Amino acid sequence: MIICENPKHSLKLLNKLGIKKKLIPLHDYSEIAVIQKLSTELARKKIVLISDAGSPLISDPGYKFINHCIKRNLKITTIPGPSSIIPALQLSGVPINEFYFAGFFPKTKVAMLEFIQKIKDSNKTSVFFVSSHKIVSCLNIIENEIGSRLIGLSKELTKINEKVFRGSASELKNKLLREEENTRGEFVFVIEGKQVRQKEGFEIEKYHKEIRKMLLKFSLTDVVEIVHKLTGINKNKIYKCVLNIKNS
Repeated sequence: MIICENPKHSLKLLNKLGIKKKLIPLHDYSEIAVIQKLSTELARKKIVLISDAGSPLISDPGYKFINHCIKRNLKITTIPGPSSIIPALQLSGVPINEFYFAGFFPKTKVAMLEFIQKIKDSNKTSVFFVSSHKIVSCLNIIENEIGSRLIGLSKELTKINEKVFRGSASELKNKLLREEENTRGEFVFVIEGKQVRQKEGFEIEKYHKEIRKMLLKFSLTDVVEIVHKLTGINKNKIYKCVLNIKNS
């Protein structure tokens, strides 16, 4: 059998593939009931969990169901499928060596402000989902509360109307509002951490005196690493500067 969010939606794909199985709907509010209903069958049958879009458990139902199986030592596995998080990060132009997934942008004004405050205070790149009717509100709050950090905004990833916008919140508003079509669809926000752009603003030339002192004690590689950790300046830029100082 197949557990899915919406059987009517899932049937479109299953019919194309010629798959005919019993379909059981699963939602956040019905997850416990589904587990109770299938508790005796889980150990005897092969059961598949799919999402309408994206990937199960990633802001989708399934967490309680999977943990029920884990606690009963039932064999489970996964086949990684479509998830907009990774392609949105890859296409954003924002550093993604560390990132924080924040789920869905909330509905109420108070919750929105609390949500954005967490993003504002995070040193890591943040990624989250926003529905089309909240996209302008989200950009307004980011512009007012965070400022001009770099954002990669993807919509309708892997579909025919896929688009990626890059820039600050104010720049993205201008780009989106040029055409009504731009504000339709499902969006993934990728916004850089609070220290990334600020640190890059440091001028390496300010640290010549300190670098000379460090070169008396440490290797060139170690000095590059120390300066990078202290300032966040690009390592290639630091290396060229340190090498020039060492050779002068």
